[in-house]
Amino acid sequence: MKIAIFCPNLIGDTVMATPAIRALRENYPDASLIGVIKPHVAPTLDGAPWFDELIHFDPRSKNPAVRTRQVVQTLRQRRPDLAVLLPNSFRSAIVAWLSGASRRIGYGRSGRAILLTDRLDAPRDAKGKRVPTPIVESYLELVRRLNGRVGSLKTELFTTAEDEARASEAWSRLGLDPAKNVVCLNTGGAYGPAKSWPTDYFATLARRLAEESNVSVLAICGPSERDAAREIAKQAAHPKVVSLADEPLSIGLSKACVRRASLLITTDSGPRHFAAAFNTPVLTLFGPTHIAWTRTYHPHAAHLFHPVPCGPCQRPTCPLGHHRCMKELTPDRVFSAAQRFLV
Repeated sequence: MKIAIFCPNLIGDTVMATPAIRALRENYPDASLIGVIKPHVAPTLDGAPWFDELIHFDPRSKNPAVRTRQVVQTLRQRRPDLAVLLPNSFRSAIVAWLSGASRRIGYGRSGRAILLTDRLDAPRDAKGKRVPTPIVESYLELVRRLNGRVGSLKTELFTTAEDEARASEAWSRLGLDPAKNVVCLNTGGAYGPAKSWPTDYFATLARRLAEESNVSVLAICGPSERDAAREIAKQAAHPKVVSLADEPLSIGLSKACVRRASLLITTDSGPRHFAAAFNTPVLTLFGPTHIAWTRTYHPHAAHLFHPVPCGPCQRPTCPLGHHRCMKELTPDRVFSAAQRFLV
């Protein structure tokens, strides 16, 4: 049997999909599992034992080898029996249909229900509004619809030897002692600027952690957050506060840094889910997003948010322009919450 699993398009969602992917592997131990995944998201799953093959798919790429026509052709050559659609896009459904898979399971959203053989509907209240449901559970419902057994809800990631070597090199260059506590900070996220906590708040927090908690602080980042990470270290103006801004960045490096951290303080973005997968304590700063959608079931996690009348709005950019949900979440409050993890 061949199963094509269309993976989520975001890094955090991909981590939240790992219980479902693991369950599919366990329920179909002799099947060939083919992952269809965006190239920039694929390193999230490096080292994982579940897939027999990964097919990179990005319809907007300049590389024709990963665009729709070639991916459909590759899938048709593989002749999948079953397609499991984790993303809710119409495009994933049309590609699954064109692949020739005789069974196609996913949520009946985005006008794609006609393309699915097995359609699930998202929970709704009496008024027809979608009920916030943890994404981890939503993905696992697809496995249950296939009459599969579902075990642990815990997310799971792996690092490679190369990831760990790069992290060790970066920590050595930055003067971080692997035998002592290091707190990682992460700002921003692919969702949009509304999730971001102000850079100067992060700098104030970093300085207090270094001075009052006697820990080293590492600002991690992706390529688009280099400037913010660099600015955090600059404004903190403390020798124990450093950043990855000038290091060769990769998802693997970020995973390895979060894995070895004593604590991660982060916005609601991908690295938050790295922490849950590696059992690293994590303090997440929420603003426009509803906690219920992305519950991680991580026992060493705490969530902070500042309630405002307009939130959580689920918008990538503050529609009112004031961004109060994040600006009124103070560094003092975050520092106090972090202390509970560092005693």
